[in-house]
Amino acid sequence: MNNSSAHTQFGGVYLPELLMAPIEALQKGWEKYGSDPVFIDEFLQLLKDYAGRETPLTEVKRFSEAVDGPRIFLKREDLVHTGAHKLNNALGQCLLAKRMGKKRIIAETGAGQHGVATATACAFLGLECVVYMGKVDVERQAPNVSRMRLLGAEVIAVEKGTMTLKDAVNEALRDWSFNYEDSHYCLGSALGPHPYPEMVAAFQSVIGNEAHEQIHEKIGRDPDLIVACVGGGSNAIGIFSAFIDNPAVELIGVEAGGKGEKLGEHAARFKGGKPGVLHGCYTYLLQDECGQVAETHSISAGLDYPAVGPQHSALYASGRAEYASVTDDEALAAFKLLSEKEGIIPALESSHALAYVMKIAGAISKDKVILINLSGRGEKDLPQLIAKGVI
Repeated sequence: MNNSSAHTQFGGVYLPELLMAPIEALQKGWEKYGSDPVFIDEFLQLLKDYAGRETPLTEVKRFSEAVDGPRIFLKREDLVHTGAHKLNNALGQCLLAKRMGKKRIIAETGAGQHGVATATACAFLGLECVVYMGKVDVERQAPNVSRMRLLGAEVIAVEKGTMTLKDAVNEALRDWSFNYEDSHYCLGSALGPHPYPEMVAAFQSVIGNEAHEQIHEKIGRDPDLIVACVGGGSNAIGIFSAFIDNPAVELIGVEAGGKGEKLGEHAARFKGGKPGVLHGCYTYLLQDECGQVAETHSISAGLDYPAVGPQHSALYASGRAEYASVTDDEALAAFKLLSEKEGIIPALESSHALAYVMKIAGAISKDKVILINLSGRGEKDLPQLIAKGVI
């Protein structure tokens, strides 16, 4: 299951001394269990019997017709138990933590889906769960906060900094540094210090492996283009993983263009950022002229993060994948169009991938095939959009 990055420039372990002991213990645990057939079989069985995998591949003909596009398929991660791809990773990490003798799980969350997924995995596996969430995200993702608490998790609102995902990660790391002997930090995306990016990508590779088999069943070949939204980047690296070795498949990651081009108005790391260190790894991130981590903005809490996973930085640097951005308004238009045309309400995160396809669809030959990773469902976003008067 080990799935290491091919580009060694990015990633690494950039941590204070306080966190070296827990990260070294995790590295040993991952080395021991990450390639253990018994562990892998138990994980895959959990995905099937508890998470509800495999998820279907759905062709969206009415959506395609509306955007004058070619054939478009959605990988339906919105149909995983809890409503997003996040459960794949949460189950994997919590199972690993239990094997390592940990009894308490620490998590951070932005949109709340990783928090819900971790709380769910902890409830099922009998583990204590503490979730850190920025106060801004607690307010805009209230339904998910209620779900976490119902599942038995303690949700701690972080009131420092921008009170969003970056600050939740900081607090989770601080907790881990003091409590690592009995606690595991379940990081929600393919970022952070090694082995997290490799580990999360391995747990999420189930998306790409399934999609590869399914698209071949439907069209007899690989798709021409794969599109996924990129916050930290776990859903994207998950679906990209099975197709990276085929250079004929174009890979597009879509970031949050937010509400403007200025620093602080978006979360497009490849468009406006440069390499640096954040939360334990060397990767692309948004910084001001003094090298301080910049504020970000996105209508989508899950994309509102100043850095991106190092595997995506490697794919960008090598030219294997391209990265684009769409605005809040474009994502909202896609959110509405898919809902109206297909009866599928996408998460605002996933709506960014849909919005990019809406922009390019008319220029793509009708004999091409696009595969979009629909990373989550949008019920969690409805209260926020209703409050804003958008729907």
